[in-house]
Amino acid sequence: MAGGINREAVLPVWWRQVVSSQRREVRRILAELMQARGLMPLLMKARNGESWTPAEKDQLLAHLRRVAHLSPYLIALLLPGSVLLLPIYAWWLDRRRLKRGD
Repeated sequence: MAGGINREAVLPVWWRQVVSSQRREVRRILAELMQARGLMPLLMKARNGESWTPAEKDQLLAHLRRVAHLSPYLIALLLPGSVLLLPIYAWWLDRRRLKRGD
């Protein structure tokens, strides 16, 4: 806040909604990635010639499921021309949200 003016109050409503939804999704993705922090050491255990215990296999499956739920976000941002696909992707995500009733 510079000079007593709130910058977000000056922005149009639709832009504030875009920014707030983007921030919400960034927080969600970061939270999911933080949950998967133990994935690499677990994967490297098999690479180093050790075997996984049943508990580690369950943990590995849980990590992979977590990452798989993020893949639509990450794939859409990594594909060539993905910036052009963002409006279509936003429509698809909104359609999914409406089906769930959020």
